[in-house]
Order: sequence, then structure tokens, then C-alpha cells
Amino acid sequence: MLNLFAALINLNHPDSYLNYSFLSISLANLILIVIMLIIFGLAVSLPFPGNKKHKDEIVNHSDGFKSSSEQLTPVVKNGLWTYKLRRIWLKFLPPEKMLPDSQPAYVSSWIYVFGVASLAALGMAIISGLCLAIGGVDWWHTSQVGHFVNSVHLWSVEAFMAFLVIHLWGKFWLASWRGKRALTWMTGVLAFLVSVMEAFTGYLSQQNFSSQWIATNGKDAFNAVGVGSFFNLMNFGQMILWHVVLIPLVLVVIVAIHIILVRIRGVSHPLPVKRPKTAQQKLLAQKADNQEWTGPNRRYDILKEGTIAFVIVFVLVIGLAFLLSSPDKPPVTVQEWASLAPKDFIATTASELDGTSNTATYGPPYNHGHHQVQKLGFSWQLLVGVREPINTAQTFVIQPLEKSSLDNPRLALALNEYNQASRQLQKIWSTNYASVVTKVKIINGQAVVPKINDGPVPTLINNEYILARSGAIDADLLSQHPFYGTNYTKPLLFIEDGNYFSSLAKKDHLYGTQWGVMNESGSYPGQPWLWLYTLWYQVPGFATSVNVDLIAVYLTTLASALLMFVPFIPGLRDIPRYIPIHKLIYRQYHKYHKN
Repeated sequence: MLNLFAALINLNHPDSYLNYSFLSISLANLILIVIMLIIFGLAVSLPFPGNKKHKDEIVNHSDGFKSSSEQLTPVVKNGLWTYKLRRIWLKFLPPEKMLPDSQPAYVSSWIYVFGVASLAALGMAIISGLCLAIGGVDWWHTSQVGHFVNSVHLWSVEAFMAFLVIHLWGKFWLASWRGKRALTWMTGVLAFLVSVMEAFTGYLSQQNFSSQWIATNGKDAFNAVGVGSFFNLMNFGQMILWHVVLIPLVLVVIVAIHIILVRIRGVSHPLPVKRPKTAQQKLLAQKADNQEWTGPNRRYDILKEGTIAFVIVFVLVIGLAFLLSSPDKPPVTVQEWASLAPKDFIATTASELDGTSNTATYGPPYNHGHHQVQKLGFSWQLLVGVREPINTAQTFVIQPLEKSSLDNPRLALALNEYNQASRQLQKIWSTNYASVVTKVKIINGQAVVPKINDGPVPTLINNEYILARSGAIDADLLSQHPFYGTNYTKPLLFIEDGNYFSSLAKKDHLYGTQWGVMNESGSYPGQPWLWLYTLWYQVPGFATSVNVDLIAVYLTTLASALLMFVPFIPGLRDIPRYIPIHKLIYRQYHKYHKN
């Protein structure tokens, strides 16, 4: 439809220019200015609607300023959207609730400080993220100052996620959804889930080895549910935009709503010391939860608490950044791979040419293979289909060689011979070469294999090897995605098909059995807050299933839904009553207020 409309009026042609004296202006700009002048003329000449209808609302006071409430009658005010919104706002959130100076006496446990600690850490993460944005995406890779700012950002995020999880634990064991606070709980859980996605895209935005590993492993789950071509983890430019613009905007809005709901309803009342057993006792407990707190209060300075929390988090994060820094293992390139593991590179190139590599047989969204198609009942991958077509022989081998053949007559002849041959003959050549590639030797920078009926394939792969060592393959695979060159899908798929990439990850313990595929390089902590997703990869039976990614996504979605809707699920919502951790939290309050 968009193409149809674009074709109706095609502006992609040279414009006409009008010249008068020293003035020169294009016809398109002249038309735009004329339209603006017409609109301006209409704006100053046409009567404004409603002037006659509302003339009785205009009040002229000669004795000085009068408030809007004094100037307008109640009937008139009730028709104003702003007035209605203000009345609703003040009804649910008067100033004494928005900025309270007291709070219930039972809020006397350290478990209550992690809410404001989470906000303080989020503030640090936003500030350090803004500093990174000012420096640019490469700044922290090339500058010591930039690397320190990135370290501050890393530990801000680690602190934020840790405090947020502890806050969530505390609210669960206090059954904080009681007393018409279900929406407060749900927005808190939603904020946690969105924070996970924000942190996840942050790791992908680093463009280092960790982000490469996370992207290539994580892509399978997104492909399995059919969104891998729309939310492409290997497109680091897309991930950066999600990380710095879209998800933070959603997260800040959800956090703001959550805070407003907390201020409106307040914190939940203490659970009774004795668990209500009869229906009448449960009904009385529910009524008590719904009522405003009438018990003892204590002094509370919300601004002072927030300031102290931010200072403590600031010192903590700066200290961790200074002492521990942050990981930044350089990314793997095709050039590095071909130089340090030439035999693996040549064998992988042969598998790309004969169509036996993992990518060549992967399936949607890259091609019509079935090796990585996951299906439980039906397949989301097959439903979405091929969205980012990749023919490994053409994409990884033939196209880069065609560009190089312009000044290489021998390569040009080999390419012409290969392209003119039938597909059957091409398959015979590439299969025969693949059968002897394990015996390849590197002699004077050339890839030499035993003689066999493999046609021009040795010439093609040898030139691919030479180009790869020069860095030309990296540049070519990126240039196949024009403009900014931030989509690393093709080079990463090519690299992933070899053994070199996975051997580096294994050496760095990124395979791991702790958190699935989400470990961090070196001795840095990984992402334990992703345990709800990665734990399914360790479950016997699931781990060896061809549908493991789909299973993990489905079960994680189910677990997240259960967590979100805890307030409405009998039995699950009663766990805090049966396991009375709340008695430990409220021990000080119960000690001084036994009644």
C-alpha cells in the first residue's frame, strides 16, 4: 500500500528551480512556503470557534488577579478536562500522600528500603547511560574515561536488578497485593520484566565478545517464536535503539505508575500473627486490609530517605566501578578467525558452499531448511516464514568473491566456471572438496587439499581464505546491509558455523551450567536475574530436546504470568500466610504493639 501511494506522486526526480535576480528557490520549497502562508492567513482571519457560545465565561476583574476558581462558575468549570483531571488527582493523591511526613509504625524493617534503593540505582543507571550516549557507541571501547563510565553503568544496573529482585521478594512474603493493591503488585512485576529486557538489550548493545555470544545463542529462542527477524538480536543498531530509547521510556512510565499507586494506597497492612482459618476470619482480615490505616504512625521524611539512598548507591557503584572495572573482551571477526584457525575457517567455508552448515540448513527466518525449526503443536517459524533470506553459498562465498574478481583474472575464470555449471555439478564439486578438506594444509599462505574432482572449488575457497585474512570478508558481509553497518547477522552466522567461536566461549565458561547461555566473561557476575528463563535449559529432558528454546519461552511466559497474577490465584496468593516470614519482618512492630 505504501509503495502504491509513493508511486502515485514520485518526487525522486530533479526539482525545477526559479531564479529572480539574486534569489534562487526550488519549486518544491516555493509550494511549501505558499501553503504555510495560506495557513497563516487563515489562522489570523478566521473566527475562533466557540467565542459566541462561551462569551458568558469571560470575566474581567479590575481589582487585580483572580484565581480560575473565582473567575468561572461551577457549571463552566465542570466542562473543563483540566479541572476534572485535577479533581480526580487530588481525590486519590492529595499532597499529604504524594509527599508524606509520616508513615505507619509497622514500616520498621530494612526490607522496606529496597524500593527506594532500586529507584536510586535506576537513577544512577540513567545518568551513566546518558554519559555513555554523549560519548558515542565506541567511546567506552577506546577511552579509559569511557571505560570507567561504562563500569559505573554496569554496576548501576547490577545494583538496580539486585535491589529490585530483593524488593520483589519482600513484597511477595508480605502479600503486598492485599487491600485493593493488586494493580500495585502487577505494575511492580511488570517493571521487573521490562527491566530484564532493558538489561538484556544493554548486553547486546556492547558489540564485544559477550554480546556476540548472547546474540547468537539468544536468537534461537526469538526465531522459535517467530519474532527473530523483527527483533533481531544480531542487529546491534536495532538493539541500541531499543536499549536507549524505547524500553527506557516504557520502564520509566511503568515505574511512575507504580510509585503513584503506592502513594495512593500506601503500603499493605501487617499480616495477622495468627493465620485466619474460618471463612468469617478471612472475611474480617480482608475488610481490615481494605481500610485506611488507623494505627500508630511514626515520622518519615521521604525526600531525606531518597537523598540518603542515592548517596549510598552512588558511593557503592563508584567504588565497584573503580575497584572491579567492567569486562570488554574484543569481538571475534572473520579476519581473526581465518588467521588464528585457518583449517576451521576453510572447512566451514566448504560447508557453506555445499549447503551443509548450520545456517544453510537452519530454516526460517533465513531459509527453507528444517535443522533448527522448533515445533510444539505448530511452528511459529514456519508460520512467519523466510524473512531474511540467506543462501550461504552466495552470501558468504560467491558474492564476496565476485567483487574481488574484478582485478583477479584467475578468480574470475573460476567463478565463471562455477556459475555456468549445473546445480548438480556444483554439488558434486563442493561435496568432493568437503570430503578432503580435513586434510587441508596451509602452504605459503595457500590452502592446499588432496587432488579430487572438485572443479574450481579449491580456487574459490583459497581466495575466500586470502580475502578473510585481509579483513575484506568482514567488510563485505557488513556492506550487504547498507547505511550504518550495524546489522551483524551475516558475519555472526558465518562465524557461529565454525568451531573457533564456540571454543572461545567454552574457554571463557560461557556455556556454563549455572545460568544457561547468559554467563559473563572472566570472573564477572553474569545475569542471575534471568534464572527464570535459563533454568529450563538445565532440566533433564528439556536440555536435550530439539524444542528446548520453545519450551523455555513457553514455561517462562507461564511463570511470569503466574507471578503477575498472584493476587488472583487461590493457594498461590496464600503462600505468605503458610510460610510466615512476615513475622520476622514485623517482629519489632509486634514487640512494641502487641495489641
